[in-house]
Amino acid sequence: MTAFHEIRFPFAVALGAVGGPRRRTEIVTLVSGREERNSPWADSVRRWDAGPGVKSLDDLNTLIAFFEARRGRLHGFRFRDPIDNRSCAPSAAPSMLDQVIGTGDGVRAEFQLVKHYASGGESWTRSIAKPVEGTVSVAVDGVETEGSVDHATGQVSFADPPADGAAITAGFAFDCPVRFDTDQLDIALDAIGAGAAPSVPLVELRL
Repeated sequence: MTAFHEIRFPFAVALGAVGGPRRRTEIVTLVSGREERNSPWADSVRRWDAGPGVKSLDDLNTLIAFFEARRGRLHGFRFRDPIDNRSCAPSAAPSMLDQVIGTGDGVRAEFQLVKHYASGGESWTRSIAKPVEGTVSVAVDGVETEGSVDHATGQVSFADPPADGAAITAGFAFDCPVRFDTDQLDIALDAIGAGAAPSVPLVELRL
């Protein structure tokens, strides 16, 4: 039976990972030479190769144990993106005012953590399902407010529904839900006896 393991991929290895968001765009070139472009994906899917992060035999030993415990591609796990892992810029600390996650209506008491990516008047909203425990702070109309956070889903719940029109904001650090995209690890020793794993592909999960 498949499951999601609430454990983070070894961060020492993740630091050397290469990858990021991937989108799918279908392009048809018309007889006139103009293009018609369409995307069947509403959201991007992130992919990484963690192989470059393996620098030593100890890294390799940790990676093998993690891979075996997840049964290869069978079970999902948390991955900390070395660059995009918080509600704010990488150089800043998360603040309760970072991201607008909803607007109160006097009835609704649960809100999903999200992160907005905006540029040039356009934006895309990413659902955040794996916040890091102890990092989430929330506010209602700019006032820090106690909320219950489900760290397995990213849902924030209030004992009393926020008032109609109230802006609900949050700050947090987060992981990305992923799985291995291979059932085989190719590992080796390099010329100086250090560990090497040429390719360790990871792919984001939609939960």
